[in-house]
Amino acid sequence: MTRPGAEPLDEHFTATVSALAAPAAAHWPDDAALTAEQCLALFDAQLGSRHLDFAARVLRARGRGYYTIGSSGHEGNAAVAAALRPTDPALLHYRSGGFFLARAAQVGGSDPIRDVLLGMAAAAEEPIAGGRHKVFGRVDLNIIPQTSTIASHLPRALGVAFSIARAKKLGVACRWPDDAVVVCSFGDASVNHSTAVGAINTALHAAYQGVPIPLLLVCEDNEWGISVRTPPGWIEHTYAHREGLAYFSADGSDLPATYQTAVAAADYVRTRRRPAFLHLRMVRLMGHAGTDYEPGYRNPDEIRADYARDPLLRTARMLVEHGVLTPQQILDRYEAKRANVIRLADDVGERPRLASADEVMRPLREMIDRARAVTPGSLAASVRPRHAETHLTVAAAINRSLHDLLDRYPEAVVFGEDVARKGGVYGVTRGLLSATGAARVFDTLLDEQSVLGLALGAGLSGLLPIAEIQYLAYLHNAADQLRGEAATLQFFTNRQYRNPMVVRIAGFGYQRGFGGHFHNDNSIAALRDIPGVVIASPARPDDAAAMLHTCAAAAREAGAVCLFLEPIALYHTRDLHHDGDGGWLAPYPDTAVPIGAARVYGDGTDLTMLTFGNGVRMSLRVARRLAERGIGARIVDLRWLAPLPESDMLREADATGRVLVVDETRHSGGVGEGLLAALVEHGYRGRMARVAGRDSFIPLGDAAQQVLLGEDTIEAAAVNLMTDPA
Repeated sequence: MTRPGAEPLDEHFTATVSALAAPAAAHWPDDAALTAEQCLALFDAQLGSRHLDFAARVLRARGRGYYTIGSSGHEGNAAVAAALRPTDPALLHYRSGGFFLARAAQVGGSDPIRDVLLGMAAAAEEPIAGGRHKVFGRVDLNIIPQTSTIASHLPRALGVAFSIARAKKLGVACRWPDDAVVVCSFGDASVNHSTAVGAINTALHAAYQGVPIPLLLVCEDNEWGISVRTPPGWIEHTYAHREGLAYFSADGSDLPATYQTAVAAADYVRTRRRPAFLHLRMVRLMGHAGTDYEPGYRNPDEIRADYARDPLLRTARMLVEHGVLTPQQILDRYEAKRANVIRLADDVGERPRLASADEVMRPLREMIDRARAVTPGSLAASVRPRHAETHLTVAAAINRSLHDLLDRYPEAVVFGEDVARKGGVYGVTRGLLSATGAARVFDTLLDEQSVLGLALGAGLSGLLPIAEIQYLAYLHNAADQLRGEAATLQFFTNRQYRNPMVVRIAGFGYQRGFGGHFHNDNSIAALRDIPGVVIASPARPDDAAAMLHTCAAAAREAGAVCLFLEPIALYHTRDLHHDGDGGWLAPYPDTAVPIGAARVYGDGTDLTMLTFGNGVRMSLRVARRLAERGIGARIVDLRWLAPLPESDMLREADATGRVLVVDETRHSGGVGEGLLAALVEHGYRGRMARVAGRDSFIPLGDAAQQVLLGEDTIEAAAVNLMTDPA
């Protein structure tokens, strides 16, 4: 790789340092926040970060690199790393190159510059993500890698901070020290995102109630969000006087000032166990990324004027003024760092990359395979007496399972909106609080992003979170916490970091008396296409209990993200065919249900009905009426919507040669599309049909029945499938 000397910032630094005059006599101030040795170490991290930015652009220009969002102008965050301990978990902004290199110097281990370059080049041997993305992360540095989604890591950071004290209170192991500070950095544009606003509000909400939240929020304010300028003074105006949030501010280009202020902020958080906001005024140099044509929205003179605020130049000038280094020594270090980065970049640019889908998907496959292999054993773990266990409803079975899981796993916690004192909107969590205590069963504020972020951080920190989303319709505003954060962690860390979690979601349609779109939502398309998640959809009480145990064990042992869809309309259903028959009640199960295993009802040889959720009960009722017509049907309850029980589906489909998919979700984007595709792809050649809900939102009252799938429609489709010769 040739010298990347085309960057004006590079030339400006060299020319400015060359023109500096060494003082006749100088010494390092006795009262300086940093020693000269510390300053030199941080300057080295700053130099490394800057030359990584230069190399990223050269790698990209040569087709050997894929990531050019740099840290230039933010190198002062190296001082934040110096102000913290290497054992403090860090969730970093993508401009945190200086922090990453400074912390790596504290710990040792692999060469951090090479590690970053391997990420830029998407090399398969990159130590954290294995070439799947360029992230700042390393397990031995306690740096948890984040995606580039704006502010999406703040809810998780909140969850990590919350879980440190909670794990200690429960007497379970936490991967962070008891007095750790969780540091979370982000930009001034990110802080405006609803995810950030919600996470900060949740941190204050918890701290206001006396809950320990050792969270250091670091806003690196460079005044820009790509091409959109942040209003001058906005960050200070918004957060400097927020009650309950300690505010610290410094010039991020001034290394000693940044260090001194960061030390004060970290000490506040560490001793008070309360959140603090560290506002660092930065400058963005070289634009947002290599593809960003900054003169398209900024005056060239304004861009050049920013060079005077270059933190690298500020540190160099300070070292010269105090007689630590001469200008030539500064340049020698600068060029030596360049040469080292170029040498490493030349090497990593030629390193092998992921070359097959199997290599790319290995972390996802391993996680699912491990989850499938989980065997929770006997489910009778509870030490507390239970009642009426031979005739349980779905709600009662889930309730009993939650009791048992809290007994079985001391690290398990159950939380969500209204789950504790009220016991859930439908009574599903009733009695858990009184039986277990407020440390393990508690209510959250009404913010689904924070509920999921709390689960993300709790699982990462050693707890087993069982979170509740009150209604499926409420999930969608927070879905990125599952899609962008929960499901990606094992993928982007080669399973070195995991966030085990079970998310209970009350959903689907057919709820009477308290319905409408916001309480009857039959769309799960946003969940089914998330790679690597487990989606459970029980219908019967015994399955609900057994599958919840399986999900908890899979989360705990495989780090799985398990989504547990509970059919609201079946929570308190007791009967199947007629009033008083008790056909929908079941005893508490003895064994768990393996992930990806279906359940078959009947052995009819004429028709196979593939279904799930409310469709199971409807299909069983229809099957009795079909039997009166002389049509023998077997009902296959999928139970798992991801991974699908494909072998069971195919076996039962081949047994009759006729398949009717009974899908309560919508016709477009519904589960049924995937079922039919799976059958065809696996060689099924029999006849197929499907019935599904309409492509509509669900209205209030009886009108809902006009768009939801009904038994008459199912029966008509079954009869047609048997009689139509086509």
